[in-house]
Amino acid sequence: MKTISNYISKTILFIGIGLTFLSAEAQEVEWISWSEAAELVSTEKNPKKIFIDVYTDWCGWCKKMDKDTFQNAEVAAYMAKNFYMVKLDGEGKEPIEYKGKTFKFVPQGRNGYHEFAATLMQGRLSYPTTIFLDEEMNMLSPVPGYQKPKPFLDIAKYFGDDIYKEKDWKAYSGASGR
Repeated sequence: MKTISNYISKTILFIGIGLTFLSAEAQEVEWISWSEAAELVSTEKNPKKIFIDVYTDWCGWCKKMDKDTFQNAEVAAYMAKNFYMVKLDGEGKEPIEYKGKTFKFVPQGRNGYHEFAATLMQGRLSYPTTIFLDEEMNMLSPVPGYQKPKPFLDIAKYFGDDIYKEKDWKAYSGASGR
């Protein structure tokens, strides 16, 4: 009887450790809509900066970045603490309000594009592109292309920790061996 009890206890312990490990590895990011982020910025006492992941449904690198970078536990924890995380479909059809202007979907070619995505990406429709905005929804920088977790975290900390206010990117990335 004691052996069965020990076996059950050890099995439960190993399952618990395994589940803890898996949850630490696959952290879920809490994505919110643009309107929710805009509302939080305008109503929170100490608002966070806004991070926008501009993607399309057909973009393979966007899906890879979702899986490899945004699901990384360290990246997800840092981003949740420092940013409102917004997913923006670069081909989305819903109008978006930003700084007193309404941005709309523009049909073009096979898919078309959203004016807001094009504005944020400064006219370069490249997916994925990640966008960093300050607490007042002013553009800090678009970052085009797929980013692995470590380089992405370096970029996120540059904006999230306000390093951009004191150092340019070249000085920051060179000084820290990035």
